[in-house]
Amino acid sequence: MKLFINSGSPFARKARIVVRERGWLAKTEEVFTAPVESQPDLVEANPVAQIPALIDDDGVCWQDSTLICAWLDANGEGGPHLLPAPDSAAHWAVRRLEAAAVGLIEMNVRMVLENRRPETERSPFWLKRWEDNLKRGFERIDALCPAPDVFDMGTLTVAVAGTYTSFRYPHIGWRGIAPKAAALTDALEERQSFVETFPK
Repeated sequence: MKLFINSGSPFARKARIVVRERGWLAKTEEVFTAPVESQPDLVEANPVAQIPALIDDDGVCWQDSTLICAWLDANGEGGPHLLPAPDSAAHWAVRRLEAAAVGLIEMNVRMVLENRRPETERSPFWLKRWEDNLKRGFERIDALCPAPDVFDMGTLTVAVAGTYTSFRYPHIGWRGIAPKAAALTDALEERQSFVETFPK
């Protein structure tokens, strides 16, 4: 398989962690790419040139980190499943936490892209709105957050979101807003799959 990634993307990091936790690493070629360059092999995998993108061994192309991670989890052969059985109450609880954490990642990425524009073209309104959204999102995450020893697709995504926020916007002080999520993030960042994929 080929997984298109870069070392800074939180969405790609999530997929890379699942690759390691579910026994795919030996079967997966991680292809580092710059999405903004729309390189032909990435565009073949995902025509909108976003990462992660996956081409499986049957040549099927997968896009969107949530879909890719669900597929990797469903078909992996190593480690415990990260998503509980479909249609169970536990499944939907994990998916709710995952979706809330994906929202945090999306706010971060929008801020990053806006800040890459020339200073005179940036929107203070949208930057403030996204930062406010991020703070409220961490409040919601903390209300949903389980104990630090819980490891599933939801808590994995929370940790990716927390670390990425610290990496890009430490001034936001999310740890004070979401202490349970901070404890969870610290615990999960000690796992080898997290160590190997720490953002650069």
